[in-house]
Amino acid sequence: MILISHRGNINGKLESWENEPTYIDLAIKKGYEVEIDVWYKDNILWLGHDKPQYGVEFRWFRDRLTKLWIHCKNIEAVLFFKEYPYECNYFWHEEDTITLTSLNHIWAFTGKQPIKNSIAVMPELYNDDVSQCLGICSDYIEKYK
Repeated sequence: MILISHRGNINGKLESWENEPTYIDLAIKKGYEVEIDVWYKDNILWLGHDKPQYGVEFRWFRDRLTKLWIHCKNIEAVLFFKEYPYECNYFWHEEDTITLTSLNHIWAFTGKQPIKNSIAVMPELYNDDVSQCLGICSDYIEKYK
């Protein structure tokens, strides 16, 4: 089972730290993959949920690519990662039941499980059945360990 920290959270939501690069690195060091929110604006990659907050260099992504689930927050980010010279796992979604990531993983919206071989997002909110899932993304990912 793939365990994915939502924006760096592992034991509950810490909004003031979400998507902050060192917070993401802490989750990775604890053995989790991490879903991050990414914007591309003015030739800079930014982390942040509602707006670009933390500018990061291209090599930051390259050094963590196998651990990141990149939620593109604007079309420019999608276009950037489509042309990025390294294979990365990125996606765009709003309120779709599912979306496919660039690496062909099914990313399922909260409350839509069970979907075989999908990533369940925040399954604790609806007590989703995750028995058929490939992975889980949660603010409380530690509880699924």
